[in-house]
Amino acid sequence: MRRSSVVLLLALAACSAGSSASVPEASRPAATRLVTRAASPIQHVIFVVQENRSFNNLFLGYPGATTQNYGYDTKGNKITLQSVDLATNWDIQHASYSFFAACDGHGRIPGTKCKMDGWNNEVASLGHPKNFAYSYVPESEITQYWEMAQQYVLADNTFSSNIDGSFIAHQYSVAAYADHTVDFPQSNWGCPGGRTDKIQLFTNKRAYGKWIRACFDIPTLGNEADAAGVSWRYYTGSLSSSDALWSAYQADSRIYNTPDWTNDVISPQSQFLTDVANGQLANITWITPTLQDSDHPGLLANGGPAWVSSIVDAVGKSKFWKSSAIFILWDDWGGWFDPVKPPYVDYDGLGFRIPLIMISPYSPAGRVTHVQYEIASVLRYIEDNFALAPMAAADARANDPASDPNAFDYAQKARRFHSFDALRPRAIHGHTSQLGDD
Repeated sequence: MRRSSVVLLLALAACSAGSSASVPEASRPAATRLVTRAASPIQHVIFVVQENRSFNNLFLGYPGATTQNYGYDTKGNKITLQSVDLATNWDIQHASYSFFAACDGHGRIPGTKCKMDGWNNEVASLGHPKNFAYSYVPESEITQYWEMAQQYVLADNTFSSNIDGSFIAHQYSVAAYADHTVDFPQSNWGCPGGRTDKIQLFTNKRAYGKWIRACFDIPTLGNEADAAGVSWRYYTGSLSSSDALWSAYQADSRIYNTPDWTNDVISPQSQFLTDVANGQLANITWITPTLQDSDHPGLLANGGPAWVSSIVDAVGKSKFWKSSAIFILWDDWGGWFDPVKPPYVDYDGLGFRIPLIMISPYSPAGRVTHVQYEIASVLRYIEDNFALAPMAAADARANDPASDPNAFDYAQKARRFHSFDALRPRAIHGHTSQLGDD
């Protein structure tokens, strides 16, 4: 695909930390896990992926959740977090090197044993305020997100599976693996991949290695679903749009070079609302945002809460509600402060904390779960629910939310859906990028 003019604004990442007495293997393909189909009423899983927010940035002060209204810089100064609008015209760099800076680790492996005081060493684009990373979004601007958490389940111990940005994170959302690569491709992104369309490998000591083609030949959940007769759809931006930066399957040859690319990768994203209204919903659904709906800083993006609530309402008011589970997750920390040290599981991750909201008729109301999750946990839930095998180390190790009594209880009577209509503007804007396509 063509590389968008907003790529410089979208150079993303994640971060990781923890102790490291030894160096774990990378997130290589895992051994087969024997699974059996659970006694689950869930026939439809909807995975909504938003952009670039730490948990603390969106849910500071949420009752029962671990948050902190201050942080420290590398000079030992205590900094009180400032309120910043959801829509900003400045962005924070958040590639792997930004993770290392914010972590300020003192372990023998970069990004381990984090002191979590290096946020002042991150870099932002022009127009940012002082202490830009030490910020939070006021609840009044993201009322729908808080209301979803209050009505269903908020997971406050969820981390990105990788330490860098969105290109890698979105691979984890479909494959639990990114072929040992890091950060972002040069030149064009994804398949078919030309001679200059390269992405860098990450070594087992978190050093930068050689460059390989940014078109992966790895198993994906779409491939597994096809083999098992499980239907799936991936709603995303077209390759001619800036939104296609988050189209994970365009970098996976086993989808891009098959009929799945035409049949199961759907544009635009708003087609999901039409399909559900017409009584069509796949067993597995992914939905990525437009720029305006993404919550990504630097794009004046403020449509996310209305967009996500429209997705939830579409499912909740449909015939599919009693057989659905919705996961809303932000793919990486976006450079924003968070006080919780991420566990070090391998050289790919984990990254800093990110928000995860779980919505289902079998989820308790107003619960905060402290179980450790990651991006691959949503894949683990899907795999266990539909009796699919793990694809990589991340989904094999990840906790399954279905086993968490604070997230799901299939024995309970299906809850009546709580609508978010009253919180959403009566007229939702068209889901196209305000910046246009290049």
